[in-house]
Amino acid sequence: MKNEIKLGIILMILATLCFGIMDGVSRYLAEEYNVFIINMYRSWVLVLFVLIYSIKKGGIKQVSSSKKPLIQIIRGILLISCVCIGVYSFTVLGLVAAHTIIAIYPLLVLPLSYYFLNEKIGWRRWSAVFIGFFGIMIILNPISMSFDFNMIWPLILACLLAIYSILTRNISAYDNSETSFFWVAIVGGIVMTMIGPFFFELLILRDIPWFLLLCFLSTCGHFLFIKALETAQASILQPFIYLQLLFASIIGIWFFNDLLTLNLFLGGILIIGSGIFAFIRTHKVENM
Repeated sequence: MKNEIKLGIILMILATLCFGIMDGVSRYLAEEYNVFIINMYRSWVLVLFVLIYSIKKGGIKQVSSSKKPLIQIIRGILLISCVCIGVYSFTVLGLVAAHTIIAIYPLLVLPLSYYFLNEKIGWRRWSAVFIGFFGIMIILNPISMSFDFNMIWPLILACLLAIYSILTRNISAYDNSETSFFWVAIVGGIVMTMIGPFFFELLILRDIPWFLLLCFLSTCGHFLFIKALETAQASILQPFIYLQLLFASIIGIWFFNDLLTLNLFLGGILIIGSGIFAFIRTHKVENM
């Protein structure tokens, strides 16, 4: 594997920018179309991209060969579920609130890795997890009379993403990143092809460019993400993933008039701060 840190960081920033803009386009379209239809079209384009990419990388048979196909199928179902829940969350909560809550998922990976991967977690990283949960409590404010139950959706998404991350770590010992990416794209495409037609809606002509932009951003984002991980260590790049929250929040505030409340601001600082600290600590422990 290459380890060109600067190039890897640039690629990751570009990937998060694509994903942030993509989330804004997804929210715009979800106000007009069903979530399943949006993601069915996007998944089809991603499948086409993955098939072409696989052919160039040695052939579909070679790239798709997995030692743990069941885990790969579960990963694919989890990821497409996360995408659908995410788009729905953007429409009912806004980009700022949804992304701030979703940002807790890297911290959820730590306790899961402790129980399921037998990884040792020191008191510093456990403290980061508890601080992150405190940030979530500030955002959710469950004792408030104005508690919004829609906030449960991005929290569910964060939990599913954490499980997805654990399975990804597990499968990395058996399959390479290209194989794993192939499976999540294909499984996601199959799932959405089975569900999407039940919610079929005709596209309005003026929205076709937005669908094309959505597919383009999704494909570019995933491609840049893969290339970033091929270029530099994941432990170095991981904190930059939080930039998606920044980009999506700017779009949410600028174009959709999302509100940045005090609860979101304080809770977001605690979540992101503790998350970055946990990753830095993890990197130090792995290199001791």
